[in-house]
Amino acid sequence: MGIKTLLAREMERLKQRFLFLGGRVEKSLSMAVQSVRDRDRDLAREVIEKDAEIDDLEVELEEECLKILALHQPVAVDLRMIVAILKINNDLERVGDLAANIAEHAIFLADKPPLGFPFDFDQMADRTQEMLRKALDSLVNESGATAQEVREADDLVDRLHERTYGAVEALIRDRPEHIECAINFIGLSRRLERVADMATNIAEDVIYLVEGEIVRHGAQIPD
Repeated sequence: MGIKTLLAREMERLKQRFLFLGGRVEKSLSMAVQSVRDRDRDLAREVIEKDAEIDDLEVELEEECLKILALHQPVAVDLRMIVAILKINNDLERVGDLAANIAEHAIFLADKPPLGFPFDFDQMADRTQEMLRKALDSLVNESGATAQEVREADDLVDRLHERTYGAVEALIRDRPEHIECAINFIGLSRRLERVADMATNIAEDVIYLVEGEIVRHGAQIPD
């Protein structure tokens, strides 16, 4: 088997491992959000318990990237793909951690009297999950346009998060007996906002992969 053919097979296997990790992280986030909506302790605990599996997958994927770099010394597109996967791998592991954090909020809320969200939890949760899905799709399809859509969607999540503070302040003012829940709501909103940030990071790495342009902080690779 030729060296190029072997590298192509290794790259395809790497992509499949990445997709598996991405799918696990997406599922974990979805379960965490659902545990909050349903105040489901058991579902929340399942998310927390399975976070260690995501950590293991992240380590395995990193090791696979480093092995390919050492054995094949890839260049051009293959090299950019490996660099992108290495960076995105870390972001996915952080999303897994954030999903576990969201599940912890669900466990806290499950023990409290029913209280409606003072902020638009459903819209924030739906938007962040959509951003993560599209960010991963943009890598699979190597679509800079889809990645750019993810970047643009982050502004709305940021605005929703900013509105949370005013809504929570009003809740504390009007119903001070629920101050613990109010603080929890801020933390929950912050976790969702951070997931959106991670999805944006992934999208920016995809733009680098596809277009060779670093778009974080408005930077660009010089000609």
